[in-house]
Amino acid sequence: MIAVIDYKAGNLASVARALRHLGHECRVTHDPDEIRRADRIVFPGVGAAEKAMADLRALGLDEVLREACRAGTPLLGICLGTQIIFEHSEEGGVDCLGLLPGVVRRFPSPLFDGDVRLKIPHMGWNTVRWRKTHPVFAGMDPGAAFYFVHSYYPDPADPDLVVGETDYGRTFAAAVARGRLVAVQFHPEKSGRPGLRILDNFCRWG
Repeated sequence: MIAVIDYKAGNLASVARALRHLGHECRVTHDPDEIRRADRIVFPGVGAAEKAMADLRALGLDEVLREACRAGTPLLGICLGTQIIFEHSEEGGVDCLGLLPGVVRRFPSPLFDGDVRLKIPHMGWNTVRWRKTHPVFAGMDPGAAFYFVHSYYPDPADPDLVVGETDYGRTFAAAVARGRLVAVQFHPEKSGRPGLRILDNFCRWG
């Protein structure tokens, strides 16, 4: 069973719908024991890092996620779920889960691409430049676009964690991985066939 973590951070129904469309059994849950029994975990989310961390701690899910990572349970972070796997976020100045070394930074304002001023949040379709191969990102067309909605971006302390990167006024990590943990800043569940391919790869990984 795949556990989709429910920590009041929204976007759960569309993730669960995508997984079921692909034929994978999943359950949206905040029950620690159910999450511990899961074969793999999807950690989605939209919203603010500070509130998300407060809700995770209140539900006791911060330690459950750390346990799962130590145990080697496959875990996929999505958007906010990607940001709070790092050590610290500039959003609210909050300490996060610390599953990966690094911080989450806010896009500077103003933000430019050449002479063009860019809007924040970064919202809409953008491509990912794949830096290395990984089973979860197998079969990706180099020109495929993915759907982003974010004002903050992950800045890993170890460049080797970066699997894919995207340009939006600056280059940032769009996909990271270490061991059985993978995470993406974009929304695969909203990214058409390439996004569904990533979700399906994750569910079949290993």
